[in-house]
Amino acid sequence: MNDHDELLDALYNHIIDGEREPVVKATKEALELGIEPHSILFDALIPGLEEVGRLFEEGTFFVPEMLVAAKAMTGAMEILRPLMAETGAKPIGTFVMGTVKGDIHDVGKNLCNIMLEGAGFKVIDIGVNVPEDQFVEAIREHKPDAVGLSAFLTTTMPMFIPTIEAIQKAGLRESVKIFVGGAPVTQEYCDKVGADGYAPNASALVRELKTVLGITS
Repeated sequence: MNDHDELLDALYNHIIDGEREPVVKATKEALELGIEPHSILFDALIPGLEEVGRLFEEGTFFVPEMLVAAKAMTGAMEILRPLMAETGAKPIGTFVMGTVKGDIHDVGKNLCNIMLEGAGFKVIDIGVNVPEDQFVEAIREHKPDAVGLSAFLTTTMPMFIPTIEAIQKAGLRESVKIFVGGAPVTQEYCDKVGADGYAPNASALVRELKTVLGITS
């Protein structure tokens, strides 16, 4: 195994272990060795984060492990993002994400953002406690392929309905796919409110979004 492969393997393992500083150090070393930012991302970081998602889904990992892996990923992305922008690498899609009005929870939303960005999407995070008109404005401004509505509480997930209605009234419903998620949300509730997709966790969101948008990469 050469230095190139060893570094990518180390990055993969550091992401799974949630080791932010070693991830940052190995990312810098990989760049110094001449490894392309795209290769660092798609041959090491994303596979590592996907493995974390798989371990989470099977019940081996829990939210704390997901969080530290995500933080490690952000350390690498801070270095790679401007370099990839310089190369003109195009995102595979654009996603607007926000937590609905009345809800200030953001852990799940932030995990989804990191997974989506790592998978190659451009993510516009419009924050928490987001009213319906702000979702509409963001869709008009950014023209995303999809928008994510997040809710952590059973008392706030009914806000999906007026938000989707506002998008419909603005004449934007046909131009964007709507995804809903959060701890109390189910596929049944997704169907009830008329959303296009639901995912129980961040890694599942990436898979579902690619499926709905017809992205095969």
